[in-house]
Amino acid sequence: MSEHLTQQELESYLWGAAIILRGLVDAGDYKQFVFPLLFYKRLSDVWDEDYAAALSESKRDPAYALATANDRFVIPEGAHWKDVRAAAKDVGRSLQTALRAIEAANAGRLDGIFGDAQWTNKERLPDVTLKNLIEHFSKHELTLASVPEDELGNGYEFLIKKFADDSGHTAQEFYTNRTVVHLMVQLLDPKPGESIYDPTCGTGGMLISALAEVKRKGGEHRTLKLFGQERNHMTASIARMNLVLHGVEDSEIARGDTLADPAFVTSDQLRTFDVVLANPPYSIKQWNREGWMTDPWGRNFLGTPPQGRADYAFFQHILQSLDKKTGRCAILFPHGVLFRKEESELRRKLVEADLIDCVLGLGANLFYNSPMEACVVFCRSKKAPKRRGKVLLIDAVSEVARERAMSFLKPEHQARIAAAYAAYTDETGFAKVATLEEIAAQNFSLSIPLYVKRSGAGASAQEGDAPVTLRQAWDAWESSGRAFWTQMDEVVDMLDGLVGTEEEVRHG
Repeated sequence: MSEHLTQQELESYLWGAAIILRGLVDAGDYKQFVFPLLFYKRLSDVWDEDYAAALSESKRDPAYALATANDRFVIPEGAHWKDVRAAAKDVGRSLQTALRAIEAANAGRLDGIFGDAQWTNKERLPDVTLKNLIEHFSKHELTLASVPEDELGNGYEFLIKKFADDSGHTAQEFYTNRTVVHLMVQLLDPKPGESIYDPTCGTGGMLISALAEVKRKGGEHRTLKLFGQERNHMTASIARMNLVLHGVEDSEIARGDTLADPAFVTSDQLRTFDVVLANPPYSIKQWNREGWMTDPWGRNFLGTPPQGRADYAFFQHILQSLDKKTGRCAILFPHGVLFRKEESELRRKLVEADLIDCVLGLGANLFYNSPMEACVVFCRSKKAPKRRGKVLLIDAVSEVARERAMSFLKPEHQARIAAAYAAYTDETGFAKVATLEEIAAQNFSLSIPLYVKRSGAGASAQEGDAPVTLRQAWDAWESSGRAFWTQMDEVVDMLDGLVGTEEEVRHG
C-alpha cells in the first residue's frame, strides 16, 4: 500500500522538481516542464492503482484489469511512466513519444494537454537532467490513495503560486490572489448543477474556487459544468490538467482569443452561463476594434471601446454570456473603468440597463508586483426586486492584511464584505446604496469615494465639539483626496497615449 503524503511533504516534493531545473531553465518556464511531468506521473500511478484493484477484484484476470484501467484514461503499451524511466538515452525523445501517444489514445479528453515543451532539446535539457527529474518524481506514488484529488489539487495550486513568485513579471497573468477569488465566488454563490465560465481562465483557479465553494457548502460539486477559454496555449493546458487533477469530470477549456474568436457559441449566439468569473487582462491595446464595431455575436450592445483599452469589450462579452434569468458575474477590473471619460457613454448605457449589482473597491498590493488598487464589479441579468434601480458601492480599501510582502483578505475581511453585500444597505464609511438617479447626477461616474464618505471625514471641529484626534484629521485629509488621486489614473493614461513610439517621435 502506498504511503500517504502530508501536504507539507507533497509541496516539498513538487518544488524539488523546479529546483532541479534552476540554472538551466528560466523561472518563467518551469511550468512548461514540471506540470506535464507531474500530470504524466499522476496518470500512470492512478492507472496502476485501477489495474491492481481490478486484477484483485477479478481473481487475476489481466484482460479485465486492462479494460478497467483504460476506462479512466488509456495509457498505450510502451507509453507508461516506467517505460520512459527505463530509457537509457534520448530520454527526451522517449518522453515526447509517450506523451503524444497518450494524447492520441485519449482524443477529445487529453489531446494537446501536455503542451509543446522542447523535450528533445539536449542543450537545454540534457539526458542527465531529464533522468534526474524523472527519478525525482519516481520517489513517491501519486495514487488516489496516497494523494487524494483535493490534496494534489492544493499541491498544484501551491506550485502555481510558487512559480508566480519566482517568475515575477508574469505573475499577475498567471496567478490571481486566491483570497480575492474566494470572496468573488462566495458572493456569487454557485449552486450544484450550474454552469460556470471564465473567459480568460489562466490556470483555472477561479473555476476550481467555484467548485470548492459548492463542495464547502455540502453541495454535489460533481454536477457543476466548468468552462474556460485561454489565449496562451501552455496556460490553457495547465488549466485542463488542473481541473483533471481536482477530479472535475464535466469541463471544457478552449484555446484562443476570447474577443477575436469566442469558443462557446450555439448557432449565431454566444452560449450563456449561470455564473461568470473573470480577471481580464487590464486595458490591452492590441485588439481588433474595427471588427468589434460589427461584432457577429452582438457583443457591442453598449458600444465600441477605445483602441487603447479593451476593458469594456471584455465587460460586454461577459454580460452577453450571462443566462437571462440566473446569470450573475464578478469581474476584476482596474478602477479606471468606473470613471474614465473616454468610456463615459458606455458606462451610461451600462448603468441605465440596470445590470450592475455592486461595485467593490479593494485595497492595494493584492496583486503581484503591483501596488494598484483594483475593483470587482458584480452584475446580474435579473436583479432581485429590492435591488432594482440601485447599485451598492463598498469601500473595502482598508479590509486587507499584509504579511511577508504579500497582501491578502483575512476571513474577517471577507465576512464583513459579504455581510454588507447581503444586507444591501448604507453603512457609514463603508457602503452606500446609490440610486440610478444619484449616479446620473454624478455624470454616471461609479468612482467609489463619490458615494462612500468615510466616517468623520470632512467634518470640521466647532466650538464645544470634542477635539479632533490625529487619526480623525488624517482620515479627513485622506478621504478628501481619494477621489482626486483615484482619477489621476485617467490623466496618467492620457499622457501615456500622447507619447508615441520612438519611430513616431523621430518622424513627428
